Amino acid sequence: MMSAIEACRTEALGGHVAACTKCSHQHIAYNSCKNRHCPKCQGPAARDWMAARAEDLLPVEYFHVVFTLPAEIARIALWNKRAIYGLLFRASAETVTTIAADPKRMGARVGMTSVLHTWGSALTHHPHIHMIVPGGGLSRDGNQWVACKPGFFLHVRVLSRLFRRLFIEGLMALHRSGDLAFYSDLKGLAETGAFANWLAPFRKIEWVVYAKPPFGGPEAVLAYLSRYTHRVAISNQRLFSADANTVAFRWKDYRIKSGDRQKVMRLTTDEFIRRFLMHVLPDGFHRIRHYGLLASAQRKTNIAKVRALIGASPPEQEPPSEDDPTPFTLREPCPCCGGTMLIIETFKRGQVPRSRAPPRKQAA
Repeated sequence: MMSAIEACRTEALGGHVAACTKCSHQHIAYNSCKNRHCPKCQGPAARDWMAARAEDLLPVEYFHVVFTLPAEIARIALWNKRAIYGLLFRASAETVTTIAADPKRMGARVGMTSVLHTWGSALTHHPHIHMIVPGGGLSRDGNQWVACKPGFFLHVRVLSRLFRRLFIEGLMALHRSGDLAFYSDLKGLAETGAFANWLAPFRKIEWVVYAKPPFGGPEAVLAYLSRYTHRVAISNQRLFSADANTVAFRWKDYRIKSGDRQKVMRLTTDEFIRRFLMHVLPDGFHRIRHYGLLASAQRKTNIAKVRALIGASPPEQEPPSEDDPTPFTLREPCPCCGGTMLIIETFKRGQVPRSRAPPRKQAA
């Protein structure tokens, strides 16, 4: 993974040479690594994903619910990412599904999109789920749309307590099946009795589950998701400076209740890389998942049914733009004159382009 990011958009991956059709400007563009942890590659991936999700939005209120693990339990996840993160997805989704289906609450079958983040602003390990939920669901017989109260989804304290119970039960099941590994000063937790005793205090504390105010509308949901779905632990925009010994980056100190929370943190290069690598997910592990009405298998059918029940028409699909480039032109215009950039050569990794781009002229 690190080697892919290091090689991203360098000659190591090959690329193409583009030339302006109006002036003499040329430049070389190197290929992307397309690794899902690469800060440079996630922008295009997010745009493509959001374009596919736009047709799934409903004209209803949407809510944002966040489920967070206690720091001590999160520490176990560092050694058991696939097991613990998978349990975090399942327990949070089952929590919302169960409470929403309770006739005393909403009495509806809801759907949700969940996104896993594993970092805090300072690149510390902080696993949590961002869940986007439409404000309502289908009735038990599936023939009616049941909307939640305006501006209110579900009680967070009720969600928190069920989430705590489901997660702890799931954690014990993982331990009994031998799916957890322990290291360092927690090696003793491999014994069932010791693990049960260690978990006991967590059954009594409040687990952090909170709901943010509802979004302003489906468009706001789309804008929000575009920032969250393909985010990586740190973006290039947050990097302040870097050299062989130190990396400095901007972070937000949430302990400050008022005033400027923005600060600059300086870490040794080794420590910065260590913190970044904590957030690499296991191969094949999906960090975006859909549940309930939005589960992939029945999503389109369910969304069409909901639209029919609430009298909403499908969103209009924009016709393909006549300005869409051909495979041999670039979307970005010439930086010198604004003309169309034409690909005149492609080259593979390790190759040197035959038509080397001339250096850009310096302004007088």
